[in-house]
Amino acid sequence: MCVLVQAIGHFTIGYVRDLGRMGRFLLKSFYMIACHPGNPRTILKQMRFIGTKSLFVVVLTAAFTGMVLGLQGYYSLAKFGSEGMLGTAVALSLIRELGPVLSALMVTGRAGSAITAEIGIMRISEQIDALETMALDPFKYLVTPKFIAAVISLPLLCAIFDVVGIYGGWLVGVKLLGVNPGAYFYEMEKSVVWRDIYSGIIKSLSFGMIIAWVGCYKGYFAGHGAEGVSRATTESVVLTSITILIWDYFLTSILL
Repeated sequence: MCVLVQAIGHFTIGYVRDLGRMGRFLLKSFYMIACHPGNPRTILKQMRFIGTKSLFVVVLTAAFTGMVLGLQGYYSLAKFGSEGMLGTAVALSLIRELGPVLSALMVTGRAGSAITAEIGIMRISEQIDALETMALDPFKYLVTPKFIAAVISLPLLCAIFDVVGIYGGWLVGVKLLGVNPGAYFYEMEKSVVWRDIYSGIIKSLSFGMIIAWVGCYKGYFAGHGAEGVSRATTESVVLTSITILIWDYFLTSILL
């Protein structure tokens, strides 16, 4: 019994310590962004890596997500004779929830894991220690550009996801199932308001911050050796995905 209590105590203390260290890491990142945002060329390079190179997987996911929504939505609405509302159902589902969440999860799997692996390899190869020895803050060169690039790139990817998904639903609903094209877009235009759009933007901004925060943190404090980097990369993807889903619930509760 004592061993069990001791194990629970060690786990709790370690968990609280990690939360505190992650909080300090985030606050220092904000401070460095305000004081030393970094080289614009480096930020553009990170935007290309996080945003442009994630475009294909985001577009592909958006197209099939919209097509599935169009297919499922049509057969659900057809039971009530409301096929004309298909555009509204597809657009609101994508703009409010699926666009920000799925685009963030795709970027997490493609770019978030790579960020952790990159910084983790620099940690175990002592490149970060070398920067600190030369009195250079690693945050300025490694963390800040990734934060800024992720926060800028995610809303843009989310917007592309929404547009492609809406046209994916149009392709299935109008071209395949015979929904009136005028009704599809008219009902969508009438139902989607600015509040729906800015809630998706706010979500994607916060998701970009989460991806950069967790990815950089896990890489910065990666364990020794290849095993430490691989463990940090796995933990980064899992923790980022869970945090995005939990934070999405709280943001939805607040915004609605």
